[in-house]
Amino acid sequence: MFTNNFDPVAFQFFSLEIRWYSLAYIAGISLGWLYCKKKLIKNHSVLVIFDDYITYLIIGIILGGRLGYALFYNLEYYLSNPIEILMVWNGGMSFHGGVIGVIVASKLFSNKYKTNQFIFLDLVAISSPIGIFFGRIANFINSELYGRATDVPWSIQFELIDNVKRHPSQLYEAFLEGIILFFILNYFFKKNYLKKPGQISGLFLIFYSLFRFIAEYFRFPDPQIGYLIFNLTLGQLISAIFLMLGILLFFIKKNEN
Repeated sequence: MFTNNFDPVAFQFFSLEIRWYSLAYIAGISLGWLYCKKKLIKNHSVLVIFDDYITYLIIGIILGGRLGYALFYNLEYYLSNPIEILMVWNGGMSFHGGVIGVIVASKLFSNKYKTNQFIFLDLVAISSPIGIFFGRIANFINSELYGRATDVPWSIQFELIDNVKRHPSQLYEAFLEGIILFFILNYFFKKNYLKKPGQISGLFLIFYSLFRFIAEYFRFPDPQIGYLIFNLTLGQLISAIFLMLGILLFFIKKNEN
């Protein structure tokens, strides 16, 4: 059994704390941006405006992720303490909220430049597992989104939480939603099987939702919510909705003229 006693603060510069979670966001966005520009984007007109798109993307991720967390996971608390919605440094981001934020940001950007938003959403879909991987590793370092109790040989004791041996569910998600999802989406992209913009985005929603649904069986549910219908977590229910949306999007784009 491994004991997790990592400090969530990577380093401190005078009174300024630099946390691993912040570094994960920076690494994920930076590497995703480089991967898109160096490996994925073949169209010069897309390449020219891609740097401008990143600004929209970052705002969409942060606003969507934070508002999604407040709405989906702790609405009652944030209605009583609305000013704390702005305190992103205290933690609390929703991946599904971030997806919605990215969709809205991409729509606004595509309207401005009169281009197809799914060209950019597909690029985000292919590269986002990089950021997801770093984000889940940061979750592990922070001892958050930890797993359910277990006696498996690779169990982890999160010293900041309790003395219970738990699944390292953050690492399961890093592997499934980060590494495996990256190779799946890049395989389809490089083989050029999916030629219509939007199909890759549909596949992303499908596979991410499946992997997240599975991983949630090993993850301890949010204590303020617990288990819901059919003993599922809120993350699983939202993932089921996104799975259906992904299937719908994939077949709509596949059958477009």
